[in-house]
Amino acid sequence: MADERNFRSSYYEKVGFRSVEERKSLEILLKDRPFDKAKLKQFCLRFTVPTLYRNFLWKILLGVVPTFAESHDFIMIQRKAEFEDLQKALQIAKIVNENTKPHEVFLTMWLLRTRRVKIDLNAQLDAPLLRLSHKFLILYLATSKLAESLCHVVDTDHEDKLVDTYWLLRGFLDQVQKFYKEVVRLQECTYNILEREDPDLYKHLTKIEALFNLPFHIWFYSCFAGTISNGSIPKIWDKIVVGAYKILVFVAVVTLITLKRVLLRCEHLDNILDAINNISEETSEVIVNKAIELWQQSGSTLVSMPQSIQAVAQVNQS
Repeated sequence: MADERNFRSSYYEKVGFRSVEERKSLEILLKDRPFDKAKLKQFCLRFTVPTLYRNFLWKILLGVVPTFAESHDFIMIQRKAEFEDLQKALQIAKIVNENTKPHEVFLTMWLLRTRRVKIDLNAQLDAPLLRLSHKFLILYLATSKLAESLCHVVDTDHEDKLVDTYWLLRGFLDQVQKFYKEVVRLQECTYNILEREDPDLYKHLTKIEALFNLPFHIWFYSCFAGTISNGSIPKIWDKIVVGAYKILVFVAVVTLITLKRVLLRCEHLDNILDAINNISEETSEVIVNKAIELWQQSGSTLVSMPQSIQAVAQVNQS
């Protein structure tokens, strides 16, 4: 019976029935005045946000706009004014110009706002990583990858797309800063779950000294931007915007398991990274869907990160 329900749910989702029901549910929630953030967060945890409403919902949940709809126009006018002020200041100082890539502009705007930007931006970005502060390195990696992906993910033809993208990026970086100190625990949890889910793959990656040298920090800080395709990654980010950071562990685990046949033939870390860095759009979709399923099966979607990690670790050790 369980298999029949799973098949039926999968079939309904493929033909679009489930997405229609989810969209109707979200539309009902968006009729609340003011918006109920708690209910909207629950929706994001349980379902994939319909593309039509994703930008709007993310802006509410990331604090770009308030829960009072009547204030949105005014707030976005202020957001746009601050965006333009930051951009103009950087242009006057000749730190950025019309040839600077958008994600580099966003990074520099963030640095300016946090009083870290230097006049010679290229020297700042090209400096050896060991000379960069740990916090700046996190910021640079996350911003570069998140900004580049967000430019493609933000689905709007509105003239203020760059403004929306910048402020959404700011929100994502705020979320990353909330959990970056827990990345070591996330990494340990990834090892434990991989060993439980696929002992053979775990042993192989350990044997060739690849598992503990994988770029988990980069994956987690960037929320897998640049690794998972832009067409699939928003499903994961729907969970990140509400603080469900533990899902990143399951994305990492499922990525490795999905590529198992290729990885078992690899004998060096470079080969492993080549395989992971060339994930197709189709494979990305498979990884994302399986990761969400495994994450939901873990039964700790509403638990704060440190507690959820400890819970999984305890299960694996028992």
